[in-house]
This record gives sequence, structure tokens and C-alpha cells, in this order.
Amino acid sequence: MKSNMTGPLEGIRIIDLSQVLFGPFATMVLGELGAEIIKVERPQRGDITRENGPFVRGVSTYFLSLNRGKKSITLDLASKQGRDILLKLTEGADAIIENFKPGTMEKLGLSYETVKEHNPKIIYVAGSGFGQYGPYAKKPAFDIIVQAMGGVMSITGEPGGPPVKPGVSYGDIAAGLFLCIATLSALRERDISGEGQMVDISMLDCQITVQENAFVRYLNAGELPRPLGTKHSVIAPFQVFPTKDSYIAIAPRFGSRDQWPSLCSAIGRADLSNDPRFKTGWLRSQNYVSLEPILTEAIKLKSTREWLKELEEFDIPCAPVNNHEQVASDPHVAARHMIVSAHYPQAGDFKVVNAPFKFSRTPCNPKRDVPALGEHTEKILEGLLEMSKQDIDELKKTGIV
Repeated sequence: MKSNMTGPLEGIRIIDLSQVLFGPFATMVLGELGAEIIKVERPQRGDITRENGPFVRGVSTYFLSLNRGKKSITLDLASKQGRDILLKLTEGADAIIENFKPGTMEKLGLSYETVKEHNPKIIYVAGSGFGQYGPYAKKPAFDIIVQAMGGVMSITGEPGGPPVKPGVSYGDIAAGLFLCIATLSALRERDISGEGQMVDISMLDCQITVQENAFVRYLNAGELPRPLGTKHSVIAPFQVFPTKDSYIAIAPRFGSRDQWPSLCSAIGRADLSNDPRFKTGWLRSQNYVSLEPILTEAIKLKSTREWLKELEEFDIPCAPVNNHEQVASDPHVAARHMIVSAHYPQAGDFKVVNAPFKFSRTPCNPKRDVPALGEHTEKILEGLLEMSKQDIDELKKTGIV
């Protein structure tokens, strides 16, 4: 039997005070899972990413990529009236999520202790660059800052080259996913205990966590991780190779299902499979200075398409190195419905990336509309707080909403 739910989080209401990337990405994911997201923005300007280009038909594509499916309400949180309205909204919410610098919410009179007085069951999630305590807690941070401080840039790039930032906002996105996990876990625990709590998510902590293997190698084996390009630190071959016309990623299985002999046969170098230096993935990684030039020379002899055909016959994991145009037009991506449309008021439809969730019983059917600034202010104030149109007009005149 199919469910009429719009996702497994239907019925969960989240007040979203976050801005830019880290928090908005997390709340968009939660919204795609079915939660109702009420995005609170500054009157007149809104989330600062509304001003980020490139613009298409007057709409910021940056904002578009992070705020689909949310309801936008404008509130001046620096005013007592604005703060009181927000506190009233939290009374009917399951969670509140913010990513201000620690201390900001306290200055606004919206600390966890204050919000908890209005809703003891609230899950209050505070995301920040360095967390709510520690020597760096009050330092400002952006994605590149925590990438640099967390070590990931020291292991990204080519050997001997300068530090390199990954091509996506790795610090923000990783932290956003951990924020989602923490929020869902706290909501689950509340189902059992009946009590709310505060959750503290640090972008720097998350950067360290996602490098778990690199840190464990250093902490226990004394091996300081370094840039390896596309290579793997302990397995070989496991990287991108140049072909006759482009590039291909090759990652043969290792261990008990070692595909090294099959790869050797595929590239016409069966003799390498019996070389004692290359018997295991670990030995190949230790002797890779000798092995890599041999593989590179062999793989350069054919095109990427030719190698894909030959390696797939041996069931060896391999892939072309696609650009975004190639990914967006890939038939498998189309079959998985990963490119969809979103609507923006007065601007029409835009192509966006779909949620990756595929549930058998509670399928996600996220609302992909992108909110105009303050688009839902009146509906939320009337519907949730039962305010009169006259009261709302007065708030507009004074700039509170």
C-alpha cells in the first residue's frame, strides 16, 4: 500500500534561522525528507545569498540551490516584537536551527534557555565554525577556513604541489549532513524521553571526523598524510589515468577478490601479475613508484571509451571523468530522476538537483518551490499565530516583518 505522506518527516516543523550554506543545506535536506521548514529572514534583504550571482531571470542560482521547498517569513529579530513573534513560533515547532557565531543568539535574547522556557521539548541545533566552546569558539569561519584548519587541504592536490581546496564546499556540506543526522537523532530520542535538548555542531569537528582514516594512520602509525593526487593512500592501482583522448578512473577490487591479474591481462601486461612486488594491493602501494609509469604508459594507448568496454568485460570498476554537462545528460542520472524542476514566483521554472532519497513506503515528493523573500509571512502569522490582518499591517509599517 502506498503512503500519502510527502516523506518520512511529514509533520515535523523546523524554524530555520540559518543563512548562507551550512545551515540552509541541512534544512533543505530535512525539508526534502518531508519536514516543514519555516525560513526566517531579515526584512528587505533576506538571506545574503539572495544577492549572490549568477542570476537567471533575476533569481540568485546560489540561493536557488539551497532553499527549495521552504516557507519564507521576514522578521526583525533585533526588535522585541520580532523576537516575541519568533518565540511564539517556536512553541509549535519541533526544532530550531541556526548557524550564527556563538553568542549571537544570546545577544538577541534567543538562547536555548530562553527558547526552552517557551517549548521544553524543542530540539535547538546550533551550528558554527568551531562549536559553542573552546579557544576558537568566537572566531568567524567559512568553508575554506575550516578546510584549511581541519587538514583536508593539506592532503588535497598533487604531490609536492600547494594546498588545494576541493571543488565543492566540503566544509559546509559535510557539516550540514552531520547536522541533519544530529537533528534526526535528537528528535528520535525525544520520542522516547519526551524531553528536548541542545545540539552543538562544529564545522571543524566535522572536518576532522570525515578524515577518520587519515588521522588514525597518523595517530597510530606515525604516518603524516600528504597530497596524493587521485591515488589511494594504501591501495594500488586506485586512481585516474590519462587515456589516448581524456581520463579514466580505475579501481580494481583487492584482497580476497583481487582483480590485479585481470587488469594485467586487460592492459596486455600479464607478466606483472606474477611480480612479487605487486602481489597485493598494499605491496603495490608500497612499490608504486615503479608500477605507476608502467600502467600510465599502457593506458595511454587507447581511448577512454575503448578502456571502458575492455575493463567492464572483466567487471573491473572504472568510470570516465565526467564534467557537469556529461553528468546532467547521463541516462542513469535521468533514470534516477536526479535532475528536476523547481518553481520561483514571477520567474518561472528552473532545473535543479533532486533529493537522493528513494523510500519504498514513504516516498519523498518534496515541494520544490523556491520562496520569494517573505512570501509566506502573512499566511504563517495568520495561520499559526492567529494574528489579524490589521496587526500584520502594523508590523509591516514598523519594519518588524
